[in-house]
Amino acid sequence: MTPAVISPSQPAPPEHGRQPRVLAVLPRGEAIRNFVYAPTMEVLRKQCEVDLLSVVPGEESWKGLKECSPETQELVARDEAYPVRLLREILDVAHGRYLWSQAAQLRWEIRDHEADNFVAALKRSTKKIAAWTLGRPGSIDRLASIERQASRWFNRDNYYADYLQRRRPDLVFNASHVHSRIAVPVVQAAQWLGIPTATFLFSWDNLTSQGRILPAYDHYLVWNEDIRRQLLDIYPRVQASQITVTGTPQFDFHFQTEHFWTREEYCRRLGLSPRKPIVLYTTGMPNHFPGEERIVEGIGDALAAMTDLGPPQLVVRVYPKDRTSRFESLKQRRPDIHFPEIPWEPAWLTPKREDLPLWTNMLRHCEAGINICSTVTLELCMLDKPAINLAYDPPGMDIRPLSFARYYQFDHYRPIVASGALEYVASEDLLPQALDRALRAPGTRQNQRRELIRSFFGETLDGKSSHRVAAALAAFARQNL
Repeated sequence: MTPAVISPSQPAPPEHGRQPRVLAVLPRGEAIRNFVYAPTMEVLRKQCEVDLLSVVPGEESWKGLKECSPETQELVARDEAYPVRLLREILDVAHGRYLWSQAAQLRWEIRDHEADNFVAALKRSTKKIAAWTLGRPGSIDRLASIERQASRWFNRDNYYADYLQRRRPDLVFNASHVHSRIAVPVVQAAQWLGIPTATFLFSWDNLTSQGRILPAYDHYLVWNEDIRRQLLDIYPRVQASQITVTGTPQFDFHFQTEHFWTREEYCRRLGLSPRKPIVLYTTGMPNHFPGEERIVEGIGDALAAMTDLGPPQLVVRVYPKDRTSRFESLKQRRPDIHFPEIPWEPAWLTPKREDLPLWTNMLRHCEAGINICSTVTLELCMLDKPAINLAYDPPGMDIRPLSFARYYQFDHYRPIVASGALEYVASEDLLPQALDRALRAPGTRQNQRRELIRSFFGETLDGKSSHRVAAALAAFARQNL
């Protein structure tokens, strides 16, 4: 079947004498970036009435949300009964066993490793027995149905049902299906009231690396055709007609010239020299990448030895969700390594608007980028920058059961490695040669980078994914008029 790809210019005339109403639920800070900072909601307001239910990151962000839609209310967490929470936990473990992707297998091993006392081991064993018993397509579907029934049976909270009956939306849109437990009561209240629901699959690895989609939705918006096929394979009850390929607004900013700085301006802001090459390293979460500060220092050492190239400057973008201080010692000892401040709100881990041009220009003005199995590899390739992926553990550390090399076996990332678009570095000894190739011959993998981006994104990498999302949501809402 031909995938449903929404046109960003699809017309949206009002029907039945009124505009449809869409309630957008923003359960995490990055959803605010994707759908408010990007013009998704602004475009949608030209076709529909728009209400927002959002987490509150801070006064500045809240003011921006109110400007986006006067009908903005705080998304409030609601308590759910213990039997429902327990069922969801069992369902999540069983889904991992049913999925049994490389990421699910690693998570299984980590949970085993963490069960390091009698009580924890007993609980872990009970969950594993449940997972082995229920982790089959038929059984897991029945368990999901039981969870839905229990959720309604034990519900005694009409907070969001009352809200929805007052606002009467024609569509409820959860802007992030993953890490959004706070949004579940809104979505299920909509379903109990017969209001159609839609969600956006937040990232390209979520289907194979995260838990089960809860609850099920009427409509799913996805990045690309591969994710669409994965969704159909993993969730047999989802129909092809329920999935729409829109691309992701997350990357729209990279193609909007109002966010571009000159190299001189970028270097002035970050205290860099515009005449020396810049290498960008992007870190990950400390629980996934322990000891990453050792790897950063090794990169700094390798670059410092390249005196004939300046030497090149190392800029480190610390993952904004990393709230530890693990890089503080390195910052003090190595003034040659640049750690710019990343403007995110700590509450709900929310990017500020000023991070949009900062991030885009960090990518645009680097000569090469380094990371460990990150989405940033895709961003480097879309801007035609050499991408180096490190697949060795921190020197002198035993991080088992973790292994940085193992991350490259994850289902979503294997095709990226196989594309040849990136340089895969299996040991620290090979890093200097990889850096030398990237800086002296940046066009070496250019054809592979272009083919990867073409095959991965198709026609959606045009800076207008936010318009396609808005057009899709308006179309879904009109169906319910």
